Amino acid sequence: MTTRARLTRSDWLLAGFNALAEAGPVALKAEPMARRLGTTKGSFYWHFADVPDYHRQMLSLWAEGAVDHIPEALADQPTPVARLRLLGQIVAGAGHPTLGTLQVEPAIRAWAREDAAVAAMLAEVDAARIAHIQTLLNEVEITNPEMARIIYAAHVGMQDLSTRDDGDNTSPMGSLVDLVLALR
Repeated sequence: MTTRARLTRSDWLLAGFNALAEAGPVALKAEPMARRLGTTKGSFYWHFADVPDYHRQMLSLWAEGAVDHIPEALADQPTPVARLRLLGQIVAGAGHPTLGTLQVEPAIRAWAREDAAVAAMLAEVDAARIAHIQTLLNEVEITNPEMARIIYAAHVGMQDLSTRDDGDNTSPMGSLVDLVLALR
């Protein structure tokens, strides 16, 4: 008789991101998630108070990784131009410190269109990211706030395209950053 490893909170959260990316928010309920993981709803309720708590914890994990790792990743760059270029590469890679390359952000954006709490969290993440881009642009003496929004909108659109065509956004994002830098 083999014993199965006990599922952790992280197992449930990561499975939730996979389910969200594959099937949308309808899959983020206790019973469908338990079936997906081959366990009981009791395991779900051991880790989460209820489904809204599960959603909040998923969103917190995503938001934390979606913003917090960027300044640390840029800290070793010697110049503002190098930081801006590396930022372009980071967002083009769309990697998340916890979720890796799972393309969950377009699914979160779709979820936000039907859930006010998700929309609020997404708005916070978007604002923080745009502010960070604007700070980097200010450092290279590009002060037009529209440029930060343009770069960010390109990032969002490229992520969405990549969910359909699996395209590599590194070169297009690099070209956009170079075009913006040429405005100096």
